[in-house]
Amino acid sequence: MTSPLRMFPRGDRTPKAEDLLDDPATRRVRTAAAWREARALLAEHRGYVALGVLLTLVSRLAGLVLPASSKYFIDHVLVNGAREQLLPMAAVVMAATIVQASTGYLLSRVLGVAAQQAVNTMRRRLAAHVLRLPVARFDATQSGALISRIMGDPEGIRNLLGSGFVQLLGGIVTAGAALGVLFWIDWRMTSVMLLFLIAIGGGVAYAFATLRPVNRERSREFARVTGRLGESLGGIRIVKAYVAERREDLTFTRGVHRIFRLVIASISGWSAVGALTAMTVGSIGATLILVGGRAVLAGAMTLGDLAMYALFTGLVAAPLIQVAQIGTQLSEALAGLERARELLDQPIEEGWEAGRPVVTRLAGAVHFDRVDFHYQEGVPVLRGVSLDAPAGTTTAFVGASGSGKSTLLGLLAAFHRPGNGVITVDGVDIATLDLRSYRAQIGLVLQDTFLFDGTILDNIRFSRPDAPLDAVRRVAQVAHCDEFIARLPDGYDTVVGERGVKLSGGQRQRVAIARALLADPSILLLDEATSSLDSESEAFIQAGLDALRRGRTTFVIAHRLSTILSADQIIVLDEGRVVERGTHHALLDAGGRYARFYEQQQRMARNRFVNPGEELADLP
Repeated sequence: MTSPLRMFPRGDRTPKAEDLLDDPATRRVRTAAAWREARALLAEHRGYVALGVLLTLVSRLAGLVLPASSKYFIDHVLVNGAREQLLPMAAVVMAATIVQASTGYLLSRVLGVAAQQAVNTMRRRLAAHVLRLPVARFDATQSGALISRIMGDPEGIRNLLGSGFVQLLGGIVTAGAALGVLFWIDWRMTSVMLLFLIAIGGGVAYAFATLRPVNRERSREFARVTGRLGESLGGIRIVKAYVAERREDLTFTRGVHRIFRLVIASISGWSAVGALTAMTVGSIGATLILVGGRAVLAGAMTLGDLAMYALFTGLVAAPLIQVAQIGTQLSEALAGLERARELLDQPIEEGWEAGRPVVTRLAGAVHFDRVDFHYQEGVPVLRGVSLDAPAGTTTAFVGASGSGKSTLLGLLAAFHRPGNGVITVDGVDIATLDLRSYRAQIGLVLQDTFLFDGTILDNIRFSRPDAPLDAVRRVAQVAHCDEFIARLPDGYDTVVGERGVKLSGGQRQRVAIARALLADPSILLLDEATSSLDSESEAFIQAGLDALRRGRTTFVIAHRLSTILSADQIIVLDEGRVVERGTHHALLDAGGRYARFYEQQQRMARNRFVNPGEELADLP
């Protein structure tokens, strides 16, 4: 079926890579995977399912008592005036009703709990898998879209494992039993009715196959809209600063409208199935009046037979009326399972596999051997980078924006894998190490500081949740956090807000430095770690960083000379290549690119009445 989105104006939506891959063959593969996932899910909870089936059978059999007793009630009790049979019949019907109600309650309770457990389990699986995806996957995907998929896609499981599946199964059992009774009463009339039932079944099967892609696309579109809304709210200061409220409102409105049209397509389809069902039920009723009435008038059927036939016809028709609703639920469940399987099939980062060497403590000797890297095919970021950083030394990277400085730190943190070449630590290729234990040896402070919406204590402890308060206070003092924490009313228990918005940029960065210090890493990665600090705060922190760097291998990206003057080596990068290396004084004596840049920055600093040599901006 052609996606309803193709009817939209081109400007409403930018094609995604997943759309281009959404060809019929891919859909068939995903559909098969969804059915396998559904079968596996039912098998995993087979105990609950078996109990649900048993309760359903008991409930449905109890529900047959009332219509089955109608023939005896009319033909024997009413016609013969057998008053003494009224109380026993009423007692039997009431007992059957109590059994039906009790088993119905237990059924809803048992399957409701099982379905929620399955939903929670799937959410945990998705979240655990997503957290282990490569960083490149997050660079290409809205975080809000992933959140929507983790929380929303498993919801369909509730209908698959819960009442939807069992109701469908119970309806089939009831309809089958009732149909057998109808054939026993009058096989000719029932054969005619069966033709109507086959028409309904064909319509439901067609709608199920046609509308499931619509449900899948609706879930996908919902994730996109949710992701964009999350971005808008997360960047609300930028939105307001550039008076973009109206534009974001329009973007959201277009997305909601696309979801609306997909929902309407789904509703229209299942409403058509409902209309077909209603017409069929009406046709069955007309047939019953016409054929059954003639049979009673001709004496071929008693009034009790007709009443019983009518009631059992209702037992056949009632499940058919529910088919539209149940079919929608099951269709959404399978669409959610397809999308969940699509996410689970994405490969995680290399390094989570069992059996890899576990890192206990690193000396920190780092070697890059002819490393190439690109984010996009054909656009190299690093070209044949080779360097040595002996254990316990400090290496500073200098270069223009886009020269590859941050990429080198990302490769060392194993956020990406080199396209060519090898990175070793203590002589071992980091691509062969256990990723969890390796990263536990790394401390990272980024220019774009990220804090969680919790207390200052929680954020510092994020690198070591079990760290005692005394250790937290020590690293906070080294990072010069204690100075501003002491002024806060709640001290370490101060809630910093989402992304740390309640703190200044410098305060956030100091908390991030303290977090890295608490990890006690073997390798320290500082990407503009002091960029948000004023000169006075930096002077306090610099002494702490110098003390921290002793005995640790440190890599620094910085524009301030005070941060890199004491580095054991400075690596100058240009368009992904190492063009110079050496100490600050050696590079000045060489009179190359670094020296020219240093002199230029000195002149700029004097012209701006800034302390000469204080800042080192990007290389021209």
